[in-house]
Amino acid sequence: MRELSIKTHELWLVTLMAAFMSKDAEAKRVLTDFSDIIFRHFTWIERALVDENIEYDYNRDEIPIKVDNTKVIYNNIIERINTLELMLVHANNEDLKFRIEKDLEYIKFVVSSLEGEEVSAFNAKREYKNYNLSKEATDAFTLFLFEESYKEYELIMIYNYLKAHSNDDYLNKIFQILVDESFFHLKSFGQMMAVMGILGVPRVIHKSLYQVEDVVTFLKDGIDEELAAKEQCLELSEAVGKDSEELSKFFDFINYQENYHIALMKDALKYYESKGN
Repeated sequence: MRELSIKTHELWLVTLMAAFMSKDAEAKRVLTDFSDIIFRHFTWIERALVDENIEYDYNRDEIPIKVDNTKVIYNNIIERINTLELMLVHANNEDLKFRIEKDLEYIKFVVSSLEGEEVSAFNAKREYKNYNLSKEATDAFTLFLFEESYKEYELIMIYNYLKAHSNDDYLNKIFQILVDESFFHLKSFGQMMAVMGILGVPRVIHKSLYQVEDVVTFLKDGIDEELAAKEQCLELSEAVGKDSEELSKFFDFINYQENYHIALMKDALKYYESKGN
């Protein structure tokens, strides 16, 4: 089951990266939807691990995704599904096993029918749409995308882990909102990275980041990190503002969203402290 969790985690990331690198609107939609389904599989397998009191972490293999044609990554997805299908024998919950099995069967069928297309997500041109960004704005944009895409992936995994190990409905509602919000940010930044030709898989997260022992300190540190992210958004909005009103407004939009994230984390902190933790 631990290995099934790891391989599902990897399949989720590969499918999400394939969605980012595809330029075809329908392929992008289908792959994004499938990546969401596979992530749900991951959370269900994780829940089974927790229920069975099996120790696990979010370690995984490095995931090579640099391809010239999407057909290569589609074939990789199919190969990974074939491996997962063989591993499902280790799933004890028959209902869960059947659901994942039938989902993967359909995903494999659809992905095998997708047409291949040339990939530009790794050309490193660092050009965004038709905007003539200055070198200063381009460098700031590039750094932001690398840092923030990793941060959002990290937050998804951290809050997902906390949620998996909590039976408190109030906290879990907050954790789920933060997971959903980080998914939106990760998808936005990942798509921008693909357009810029700098797409990459977020690095593996060390277990000390999500196997949190002191939740109060974690939440306090997280609030400080969100405040710092707000400053980054403001700086980037100013840097690209003279070259692109669309990008400037986008980063203002992200900045304002961070306000609510901070409010949610403060609510979680207050609630957690009120419980005597």
